[in-house]
Amino acid sequence: MMLQNLRAIAAIYLFELHRFRRTLMTGLLVPVITTSLYFVVFGGAIGSRMTEVDGVPYAAFIVPGLIMMSMFTESIFNASFGIYMPKFTGTIYELLSAPVSATETIIAYVGAAATKSLIVGSIIFLTAHLFVDVQVAHPFAMAGFMVLIAISFCLFGFILGVWAQSFEQLQVIPMLLIMPMTFLGGAFYSVQMLAEPWRTITFFNPIVYLISGFRWTFFGQGDVGIEFSLLFVAGMLAVCIAIIAWMFRTGYRLKK
Repeated sequence: MMLQNLRAIAAIYLFELHRFRRTLMTGLLVPVITTSLYFVVFGGAIGSRMTEVDGVPYAAFIVPGLIMMSMFTESIFNASFGIYMPKFTGTIYELLSAPVSATETIIAYVGAAATKSLIVGSIIFLTAHLFVDVQVAHPFAMAGFMVLIAISFCLFGFILGVWAQSFEQLQVIPMLLIMPMTFLGGAFYSVQMLAEPWRTITFFNPIVYLISGFRWTFFGQGDVGIEFSLLFVAGMLAVCIAIIAWMFRTGYRLKK
């Protein structure tokens, strides 16, 4: 049974990666072009007037925010689309009736989506080196943080894919919630640059803790302590896992 389950996980995982390979050029070219445009606009135009932020060159300062912004989007899109398509085509019932547990299903879908997200994040990191010299103070912590973020947001995307009942609903939360929160979460500026009361209000934005923690792995400093960032990521993982467990236990929008 264990071997059979491992094969099932591998089958779903490889199928999802194969879908990514079919759009490989688009999936990799778009982040490269987008990152380049951000460097031209933010790194060039704004960076020429604001040379440093907290002692870090502005062009380098925005790199962690760019990576996080792309990984948020990719993780949610890949994970939500991956589980939504079986619902849309009706093949979800074959999956639910197969000898594959909920845990194994989540490992396969979330693992594939997280792999795609990490590939895109790595491509953006390499692209950034074409424009600016980026030094990473804690490389192992950076890699670990990327993995945690990818898994967390893929779990969130999985929840969104189960919840959504149309392609339009798949876009609602990423476009109207996650993207604005990312722009307002210190992706392109330091929260400490804001005047009160906006600085205090900004700390109620959960994205601040994610971007700040990731920026700490680059420069050894962030808007909040790294312990708060890790605590938030752990909390997000726990909440997402609990929600998904409830969805499979009750069959919420899976069996209807």
